[in-house]
Order: sequence, then C-alpha cells, then structure tokens
Amino acid sequence: MNFDDFADLVRARRTNLMIDKVRDVDTDVVQKLCELSTWAPNHKRTWPWIFAELRGDARLRLGAVCADVMSRQGEPEPRVEKTRGKFARAPVVLMVGAEVGDSELRTAENRDAVSAAVQTLLLGATALGLASFWSSCPTGANDEVAAFCGFPTDTMIVAMIYLGWPLDTQQSIERPPARIMRID
Repeated sequence: MNFDDFADLVRARRTNLMIDKVRDVDTDVVQKLCELSTWAPNHKRTWPWIFAELRGDARLRLGAVCADVMSRQGEPEPRVEKTRGKFARAPVVLMVGAEVGDSELRTAENRDAVSAAVQTLLLGATALGLASFWSSCPTGANDEVAAFCGFPTDTMIVAMIYLGWPLDTQQSIERPPARIMRID
C-alpha cells in the first residue's frame, strides 16, 4: 500500500448510522476488526483494550442499563425512552473499554491507546465496506455499562461502536487545514 491509498482510506471513513438493521455482520469480521485494532500503539505494552460484542437482545438490555442511569439522573423522559431502543439501530454494537493503569498517567495513556485502537478498527470497517458510528457512554453510566459487559472494575468505556452494512453513504465535508506550529 502506498501513502495515497492509505490517505484515500482515511478520507473515506465516515461516521454513518444509516445502517441495515437486518443484514448481519459475521462474527469473524468483528473478530478480525478487534484483532486489527490491537496493533495500535500502547505505552509500556499494557495492551489495555477490552471488547464486548453485543447482538440480539443484549443491545436492548444495554439500552435499559443506560436508560435506567439516565432516569435516576433526572434526564427528560423522551430522551430516556429513546435510549432504551437506540442500540438496536445496528446488528452489532461493539463496546470498547480501556483498563485502568497502575498510575494516573498510565490510565490516561491506556485510554489514548484504546482511542488509537478504535480509529484502527473504524478504518478496517471502512476497508471492508461497513458503516460505523463511534458513540460515547452516557454520562454517569460508565461503571454500570462496564459491569454489564463483564469488564474488570474501573474499566473506562471509550467507545460504543455501531457496526453494520450501510444503507447510504455519508458525504465528505471540507476540513480546515492542519494547524502546525513550526519551531526552529
């Protein structure tokens, strides 16, 4: 692969929630994407990423966990109810967590490494023709979502990724130029 091919792949990656809810994504494809993402850099070789692949009713149970937390926090009822079903918008929801480090700095580095892994996973999904959408864990729901996924205590949920086959393509938007401070 040359630089231009890689640049085209990076520029082709789009957040896309226009996903076919019915057409399945093979578990081998999800496994391949997760394995690819583990090639992201990580300081001190902590291998901090952890994944949970949610399908079927597990997606609705995740929605219930998130909605219950939001309800306890006093979120408006329409928003709470929308959350109950929103994870069923894709055949697969991939949860990606970062394990806690042995220091505050290592925990931050672990999260950075997992973010790099998520970007690698999203690029892989694009290369395979999949649509993807990187969502954040609802405020205040991290610990309950991590427990739901069977992750170790204190795992930080870095991404809730909707994966599926696209129904539509997202248009590219113009990006501002890179800001580079040159120091001699």
